[in-house]
Amino acid sequence: MAAGTGTLAPFPAALPEFPCPPQSRAPGPQGSPAGGVPPAADLVLGAAAGCMACVLTNPLEVVKTRLQLQGELRAPGTYPRPYRGVLRAAGAVCRADGLRGLQKGLAAGLLYQGLMNGVRFYCYSCALAAGWTGWPGGTVVAGAVAGAVGAFVGSPAYLVKTHLQAQTLAAVAVGHQHNHESISGAFESIYRQHGVAGLWRGVTGAVPRVAVGSAAQLATFASAKDWVCEHQWFGEGSWAAVLAGGMVSGVAVAVTMTPFDVVSTRLYNQPVDADGAGKLYRGFWDCFVQISSKEGLLGLYKGIGAVYLRLGPHTVLSLFFWDELRKMVQQQPPPGP
Repeated sequence: MAAGTGTLAPFPAALPEFPCPPQSRAPGPQGSPAGGVPPAADLVLGAAAGCMACVLTNPLEVVKTRLQLQGELRAPGTYPRPYRGVLRAAGAVCRADGLRGLQKGLAAGLLYQGLMNGVRFYCYSCALAAGWTGWPGGTVVAGAVAGAVGAFVGSPAYLVKTHLQAQTLAAVAVGHQHNHESISGAFESIYRQHGVAGLWRGVTGAVPRVAVGSAAQLATFASAKDWVCEHQWFGEGSWAAVLAGGMVSGVAVAVTMTPFDVVSTRLYNQPVDADGAGKLYRGFWDCFVQISSKEGLLGLYKGIGAVYLRLGPHTVLSLFFWDELRKMVQQQPPPGP
């Protein structure tokens, strides 16, 4: 939304899982973007908005993780499928782990959202304040770079989140089971066994995942929202139009990002040897090639339904929470001399 008003700006430059500040032509006082919120404040607000949205969309993350690990490196039709489709997979999670199972890994997910979104938001806000987004293609490049930096910083939290969300009863377990007792126990165990480097295992899949997803959404979200309004599905500037635009844009984002998402999940969750090296995959491209050769090209699109259903709502929820928090900051009286 435009600062201090109740209408949406023409293009809130939204990255996957969090919104970026609206485009501004010039930085405001003391290096802050036009609108009066400095990058440091946007770091906190973006992290808070992403965490709020995470609470509501984490169940789809659990379902997505299970679907992406199901039938790992096995040909289609040669393995049992305890998870079939988004709704039936959610039911399987509830039967095995109870209703609370849909919020597995929530604490790690909140930590990841806070770290990744905060850093991405801060980096993008700095680029906005510097005027770099005014160059042709600057918005997409800035979003992709900010996303890559955020993914690197938040990688340890995503690693633990994936481990915890994959854990379940042996009868319906998919992928390697790391059997952590808690989020703190997971960090401690990984660090004790493999040091600091072990906490960043799988980051080679996370960086391209977020960069590609960010660029794809930035390139399609505005045009998708405008297309929805032009066809008079919803009123211009309404949140319904943003949600519909996010879901339309989500098609392009899901198609381009899901293969990277599957690879990222596999790299994070794979078992490792005593030296911390993966037992199944040597890196991003090795994982990509093995999945496509052993599971077929459709193996790279496991969990695409959950990925798609998460994109639109999470983006819109993040936009809403971020905008409301930003307005609260802008309404605060300036500090005295």
